[in-house]
Amino acid sequence: MAERIGAKVNTIEATPGGCFTNDEIEKALSKHRPVLMFLAHGESSTGVLHPLDGIGDLCHKYGCLLLVDSVASMGGAPLYMDKQGIDILYTGSQKVLNAPPGTAPISFSPRACHKVFSRRTKPVSFFLDLKWLANYWGCDGKPAKYHHTGPVSAFYSLRESLRMLAEEGLENSWERHRSMAEYFHAGLEDMGLKLYVKDKRYRLPTVTTILAPPGYDWKEITAFIMKTHNLEVSGGLGPSVGLVLRVGLMGCNSSRAGVDLVLNALKDALKHCHRSKV
Repeated sequence: MAERIGAKVNTIEATPGGCFTNDEIEKALSKHRPVLMFLAHGESSTGVLHPLDGIGDLCHKYGCLLLVDSVASMGGAPLYMDKQGIDILYTGSQKVLNAPPGTAPISFSPRACHKVFSRRTKPVSFFLDLKWLANYWGCDGKPAKYHHTGPVSAFYSLRESLRMLAEEGLENSWERHRSMAEYFHAGLEDMGLKLYVKDKRYRLPTVTTILAPPGYDWKEITAFIMKTHNLEVSGGLGPSVGLVLRVGLMGCNSSRAGVDLVLNALKDALKHCHRSKV
């Protein structure tokens, strides 16, 4: 997306199922000197929860802003925007927050706001003109100008989902997702299945990646579970295509009942789907 609007993008790659060390990140920052670094906190294609401590400080050391995607993690794993030096943080309403899709909460640090408001050229996208959006949202202290018609009903549903999260307590939600993920992982291992992310510290508690069981066609497994149990278990995405099964247990579905439902469906699939003897 960045390249489509003319940005020069440099990438660094981690071992599949792994994450970067802060030393590796600093080397990349020193080499490329970017104005912005993007990192996914909850990487849903591999099931990795990337550590964030110290990365914001490294970015600021090299004059770089830190942009973090928390779509699959916000509300389900510890995250501290100010403490961890995150400059731009966004998520999606449809994941852990339990709201219908269509809204994307986003927050900017004072450092990021200064960058936005000191811009001298207009963005190529009218829809993503943050100066105009800041005015529309009432963040610049100036009389509001029309930009678009917001999804009012979606805002009300998002507000209700946030009320539910506040009622449970953010730390309690983090702990629930952690404990249910551990319960799920233990159940999978009891069935003889293996997890894609080897290091427990880096497992995303909201999305679990399971190595496709040897001898089975993963597509047959997902189709059987959908048809027989009306549950959607996904295949891999990006670097994990053809390698894993992905299961999302987040928000209200992060419960013992939800975990048991998926475990029973997987057991049934392994029992009835064809297994090659080759």
